[in-house]
Amino acid sequence: MQTAGVAAAYDRWAPIYDMVFGQVFATGRRESIAAAERVGGRVLEVGVGTGISLPQYKRTTRLVGTDIADAMLDKARDRVRKLGLSNVEQISVMDAEALEFPDNSFDVIVAQYVITAVPNPEAALDEFVRVIRPGGEIVITTRIGAGKGLRGGIEKALMPVTSKLGWRTEFPWSRYEAWAAANGQVELAEHRPLPPLGHFSLVRYRKKRD
Repeated sequence: MQTAGVAAAYDRWAPIYDMVFGQVFATGRRESIAAAERVGGRVLEVGVGTGISLPQYKRTTRLVGTDIADAMLDKARDRVRKLGLSNVEQISVMDAEALEFPDNSFDVIVAQYVITAVPNPEAALDEFVRVIRPGGEIVITTRIGAGKGLRGGIEKALMPVTSKLGWRTEFPWSRYEAWAAANGQVELAEHRPLPPLGHFSLVRYRKKRD
């Protein structure tokens, strides 16, 4: 997967994204927003896409949204304008692996269905840690791959197809574990499957205090 290819894929998805994925990801959106607002403060939503989740936050929550696909962000900007979402501070094209924010800029990062859609997930996760404050949280909704067995083999075989669509099928939990151990600045706060079938999961990491 390459960054330009991912951006192009989601630019193509932009006109129909809400219709195709809106209901599929509804539970994950609701759960990740609830988790973010338990922390509160200033929230960065990486991979904000069309901004479908923005109206669901409390108006007291300060929001910044980024995405790699400008066509998706056109939808987000239009949504912010039409709904008068004055708590949205900024909507910008940005690479999740190279966020253009100072260290410790946010209280929470929300990444909904993003980790499996970036070329270098560990680099993006490292950036998330950099830009949240100590004690802040990274809230992720994601599909966890099997990593082995029949399902793992199928996921690996599907990668050439799903990569062109903008996401990877092969991303087991062991990669999160290895990343957290290597990064050393986070602790796992939560990992639970989401209803109805547990096909996706909510994962929360907390940045350790100095």
